[in-house]
Amino acid sequence: MKAIAYHQFGNTAVLQIVDEPTPVIQSNQVLVKVNVVSINPMDWKIRKGEMKLMSGSTFPKHTGVEFAGVIEDAGNSDFKKGDEVFGIVKNTMKEGALAAYVAVPSTSVWKKPAAIDFRRAASIPIAGAAAVTMLEKMGDINANTEILVNGATGGLGMFLLQLLKQKGANVTAVASTKAIEFATKWGAEAVIDYTVEDVLAGQKTYDIVIDLSGKMGYKSAKKIMKAKSLFLNPTPKPIEIPISLLKNLFTGKKHVVILSQPATKNITVLLNAVNRELQIEINKVFPFTRSVAAYQYAEKGGVIGKVVIEL
Repeated sequence: MKAIAYHQFGNTAVLQIVDEPTPVIQSNQVLVKVNVVSINPMDWKIRKGEMKLMSGSTFPKHTGVEFAGVIEDAGNSDFKKGDEVFGIVKNTMKEGALAAYVAVPSTSVWKKPAAIDFRRAASIPIAGAAAVTMLEKMGDINANTEILVNGATGGLGMFLLQLLKQKGANVTAVASTKAIEFATKWGAEAVIDYTVEDVLAGQKTYDIVIDLSGKMGYKSAKKIMKAKSLFLNPTPKPIEIPISLLKNLFTGKKHVVILSQPATKNITVLLNAVNRELQIEINKVFPFTRSVAAYQYAEKGGVIGKVVIEL
């Protein structure tokens, strides 16, 4: 089968199309014929070696962690051949879904809702589960909870803004000029255009600051945080994980690292949201043979919604 692999850490130039044997499933696994793989920042952080403490340095490595496709072999599961599903690879740090077939635990796939296509289904698990985890970390929020979302219209922001809207929270989004329409449509009460205004230079403070861009950082965000507030960080550097736990003991401005792994409870929340007309914006679709171009496009940043690769 065809797959994308790499034999050293680096930029997109290390990605190669390779021929590999079709996986043979174990007793707890299903074999999925992959239709679509969705791109996430985690993909290139791993590929560039930024996560090597967790991913290890053994090669070859594969890329892409979330997918949608059709059950080819259901094994001992409750699925059957031909079921349309979406899911993730088991070990997101060491495995990849960008291949003709993937073998994954049956607990790592879910039936695709009939209301959405493979492209949108493949976009749900990673960003969607992270958004649900963030909601859990926020605790009780309502219309009086002032929330700032920086980098609000990427894949994660798309889910988060809509889930926050369902909670009735008061959300200010930071986005580019071209993304203002989407931030508003997805539920932001106000939008700050970062091309004309620096949110850190303002006087307004927030109960919760969420940095989805990875560019603001906790140190800078403290300027616009209330005395007792949360900074949610879904793109932490490995060193920030233990440091944040220690510093949070001594400050009212908490640095909360988000480490999310899709689980059935989170996916259930997202599927319920899909049934309530959750919007999933597909920014661009690339064919498998242009996987390198897909990553080059996604890694430039500024993407509204999700970029996917179609096999």
